[in-house]
Amino acid sequence: MKLKMDYKWVVLSVTTVGSFMASLDSTIVTIGLPTILKDINATIVHGIWIITGYSLMMTILAVVLGHLADIYGRVRLYNLGFAIFTIGSLLCALSRSGEQLVIFRLLQGSGAALLAVNSVAIITDAFPKEKLGMALGTNIMAMNLGAITGYTLGGVMITVFGWQSIFLINVPIGIFGTIWGYMRLRAIATKHLDQKFDYAGSVLYCVGLTTILLGLTLGNPLSLRNILIIAAGLAFFVAVIFIELRTKFPTLDLTLFKIRAFAAGNFAAFLNFLAFGCGPFLRSLYLQLILGYSALKTGIMLIPLEVVIFVLSPISGRLADRYGSRVLTSVGLAVNAAALFWFSTLKQTSPYSAVLFSLVLFGLGSALFGPPNISSIMGSVPSEKRGIANGIRMTLVMTGGVISVPFSLLLMSLVMPYSRLSQIVGSTQLIGGNELPLFLRSINHACLILGIIVLFAIIPSMLRGKTNTPAAPSKKTD
Repeated sequence: MKLKMDYKWVVLSVTTVGSFMASLDSTIVTIGLPTILKDINATIVHGIWIITGYSLMMTILAVVLGHLADIYGRVRLYNLGFAIFTIGSLLCALSRSGEQLVIFRLLQGSGAALLAVNSVAIITDAFPKEKLGMALGTNIMAMNLGAITGYTLGGVMITVFGWQSIFLINVPIGIFGTIWGYMRLRAIATKHLDQKFDYAGSVLYCVGLTTILLGLTLGNPLSLRNILIIAAGLAFFVAVIFIELRTKFPTLDLTLFKIRAFAAGNFAAFLNFLAFGCGPFLRSLYLQLILGYSALKTGIMLIPLEVVIFVLSPISGRLADRYGSRVLTSVGLAVNAAALFWFSTLKQTSPYSAVLFSLVLFGLGSALFGPPNISSIMGSVPSEKRGIANGIRMTLVMTGGVISVPFSLLLMSLVMPYSRLSQIVGSTQLIGGNELPLFLRSINHACLILGIIVLFAIIPSMLRGKTNTPAAPSKKTD
């Protein structure tokens, strides 16, 4: 199907705005959370769910929404996502209690899931293979930039305009995006209305993943209670696998993992994003609780990371179009590991220039890894399965992000007791002098282990093949 020359740029512009907004709101409340909780008289439990509930909805719904998009159309669900995201943002700003804000963040996260799942699939449909890396690089640049900008923008807006502004800013942009997408986007991919929706697999999948994530995020994941919760979630997943292998149109299409580039790229992405998600959290602890920076100053100090990703992601995508993904992704992982190793050496007296060096390395590594990896994954699957393929990819990436904070605390607890760490995190006061060296050592230790994990991710990255695997032929084409 031939497209007008300008349509692919319409697709890229619309989806990039949506991806940026969805990603921005995954992090924008983090730094200003103490202010929000104090203003609405909420508890730390509300605070945890205000942050993780948004990402949790994006994580558990990604595969299900991807499957629905393949059946009913990606553009329709993308536009619906913009509308739900906008309404959820307005309701968040109007919240007057912790319970209300948690509920409306869940609604907002549902809209964000529709945006994020469908944006990559819509781009893959619209762009020819030789330009796909560039297009995805631009889109992923917006997603990464949105996630990291949230830390900076959140601190600035809460300080200047109040916490409601971090949600209200989405409303005019969301209204514009909804109208723009409805008027300009059109369906390219063939709808598969002959497919039946897999209700049993979808319900068991959502329940199982939710149960596992709850076990990993509610308190100490090594406690007996949490271990039992995780075990229950894994039992649900065994049932999911049993059902999906016998279902004609499964929600969780396990056959995609037979594609080497898809399986290897997703495994490497999960390990990398687990470490990447821990990075902002650990850096924020270091800058605020070790060096004594304010939330606003901490956000400003993270800007160099945003700039590096913003500049290099589209370039990385173009390089992937020309040379393939294997080398670029592997080099990116090595650079990310080096950034973590460097951060693990920081001391109480380290200058900001030492932090800056790690930020630049992390930005470079993320830019080199992200766009080529997604281009490799999405370019390897048949067109009629791109929705569910991106849903699986997103689920693995978002799972790494959701569990990153509790995972960071778990790694830090190998040096400092978990109970004390839980009390310290979220504190606006500097730690006592006698605890400071131990707390710093726990941060350094966590970064060291995360660096080793990222190095391990190089193995599947190298096993993806020399070039991006072409999409497998299918009976129905777009």
